[in-house]
Amino acid sequence: MTTLRLTGVQLRYVNKAFWRNPASAFFTFAFPLLFLVIFTALLGHFTVQIGSRTVNTSTYYVASMASFSVITACFNNIAAAVTFQREDGILKRAHGTPLPSASFIGGRILHAILVAVLLVAITAVFGRLVYSADIPTGLSLLRFVVALLVGAAAFCALGLAVTAIIPNADAAAPIINAIILPLEFLSGIFIPFGNNTPAWILWVAKVFPVRHFVLSMEAGFLGTAFNWTDVLVVAVWGIAGMLPAIRFFTWEPRQG
Repeated sequence: MTTLRLTGVQLRYVNKAFWRNPASAFFTFAFPLLFLVIFTALLGHFTVQIGSRTVNTSTYYVASMASFSVITACFNNIAAAVTFQREDGILKRAHGTPLPSASFIGGRILHAILVAVLLVAITAVFGRLVYSADIPTGLSLLRFVVALLVGAAAFCALGLAVTAIIPNADAAAPIINAIILPLEFLSGIFIPFGNNTPAWILWVAKVFPVRHFVLSMEAGFLGTAFNWTDVLVVAVWGIAGMLPAIRFFTWEPRQG
């Protein structure tokens, strides 16, 4: 069997394992919608200035929670799942089989991307039905899909890279959240940027990929200006994440 076909087999296996844990699957899909409902209930009756457009905060949070769902599915979940499998000895056993390493990791990455796409679709439909949010169409949809796929792949690569600094399974959640949560706050996912946003926050946001990914997603939902530079920055971060992921990735448990 070719590596590509084996990757497809591994993808089906990961997908079956995912849906056989209904509690985990439910909260994976419910969490972004829960956040969307909470934020819109608290702040949905305001408006926010995004570029030259004034949009309802309820519509804004549809775009931001779609971004949040992709990051969670691809960065958080990949980093946590791979770390747990490493410490449980699953990676070591898999590495000792004829299954190519690329197929094993590729199946998990493809599954994360598929979950991310499904999460965005669900969030978009929910936002359309409940908050009358716009859904990308035409050329905007094509650019949106490209930005979504590039972002999902990049955050998967960064999630794999982070596993190199996670010493054990117990440390996975604290380290992952310590890295991504501040960036999400500093990138305008939870609190929209306004005219009074400190300059240092804007500078930090421009350095990291989260803000650029959010801007690409906002362009699809809010009709703001789309910039291919944002997609390029995210892609560069993804490629940069691949380097430590390849160099420092280990199949051996670090504990015991």
